[in-house]
Amino acid sequence: MKNSISQLLGLAGTVTRARLINSTKVLTGFWRSRFTGNTSHPGLPMSLSVEPTTSCNLRCPECPSGLRSFTRPTGMLDPVLFEKILRESYRHVQYLTFYFQGEPFLHPQFLELVKLARKFNIYTVTSTNGHYLNEETARKIVESGLNKLIVSVDGATQETYEQYRIGGTLEKVLEGTRRVVDWKKKLRLRTPAVELQMLVVRPNEHELDAVAKQGTSIGVDSIVFKTAQVYDFEKGHPLIPTDQRYSRYVQRSDGSWKIKNSLENHCWKMWHSCVITWDGNVVPCCFDKDANYVMGNLKEASLREIWNSPRYRSFREQLFNGRSSIDICRNCTEGTKVFE
Repeated sequence: MKNSISQLLGLAGTVTRARLINSTKVLTGFWRSRFTGNTSHPGLPMSLSVEPTTSCNLRCPECPSGLRSFTRPTGMLDPVLFEKILRESYRHVQYLTFYFQGEPFLHPQFLELVKLARKFNIYTVTSTNGHYLNEETARKIVESGLNKLIVSVDGATQETYEQYRIGGTLEKVLEGTRRVVDWKKKLRLRTPAVELQMLVVRPNEHELDAVAKQGTSIGVDSIVFKTAQVYDFEKGHPLIPTDQRYSRYVQRSDGSWKIKNSLENHCWKMWHSCVITWDGNVVPCCFDKDANYVMGNLKEASLREIWNSPRYRSFREQLFNGRSSIDICRNCTEGTKVFE
C-alpha cells in the first residue's frame, strides 16, 4: 500500500496543464468511440514504450529476443533520435516505459536516456532480467531518477529459474536487486520503486511463496506474479500453469485450449499509448513484437502526424470492425478494460 501511494505521488508530480487536457481528450475520445463506433482521435498518446535495444543475453523460450527469431533488425536506440521523440511529445506524454524487446541495460547509454526523459519530467519505468546490476550500475540507477525498476525473477531456485530464463543465474539477479535497494537507503532516495516480478509458468508455479519470501528479505517495494503469453497454446503447452489464477488460457471440453479474453472489438491501448522500436518505427502495441504493423517512422514524420495518419485510423477501424481478424490481437489479454 505504501509503495502504491509513493508511485501515485510520483505520477502526480508529472501532471501539467497540457498533459491533463490531453488525458481528458484521450478518455473522452475513447468512451465516445465505444458508444458510437467513431474512431476519430482528438488526443495524443499519454504513454509510450520505447525500445532501447532488441539484444538480449538470455534465451527465454517464449521471447523473440531470446529465440533470436526476429525478422526485423537488431540494434540500439540512437540518443539523438530519442531526444527528438521527447521534444516532440513531452507536452502530452506523461509515462514512458523503457522496454519492448531485449535487455535495456545492454544499451551503453541507457541511464543517460533515463536522465534525459526525467529532465522532461516524464515518469520512467524499465524492466530488466537483472544480470547487469553491478555495484556501479546500481548506484547510477538510483541517481538517474528512474521512477520504477522491474526485475524478473522467475523462480526461487537455480534449477527452476533456468528452465525459463535459459542462460541466466538467479543468485546474480538477487544480488543485483539487493544492491539497488541498498543504494536507495545509502542515498536516502525513494526511487526507483523496485518491483520483483515473476512470470508464472508450470515449471515455477510451485515456488510462488518462496519467491515472495526472497523479495521480502531483499526489501523490494512490491512483488508481482504475472501471467505468461504462450504462442502455440491451442493444443496445450508445457508452460501453461495448472493454477488457473495465473493462466491466460483455459481448456475446452474437447481438450483444446483457448485464450480467456473474449476479444471485444475495442482497445484502450489504441487510444492512450503506442510502442517505438529502437530504429524509430511506431507500432500499435507490445503484442506486435516483430513490428509487422508499422504505422510510420519517427525519422520521417512526427509522432503527432503518425498518430493521426490514415494508416493508424484504418488500423483502429479494423480493430473496431473485428478485433479477432488481427493476428496480434488473437493472443492478447490487454485492452479490454480501461487502465488494464
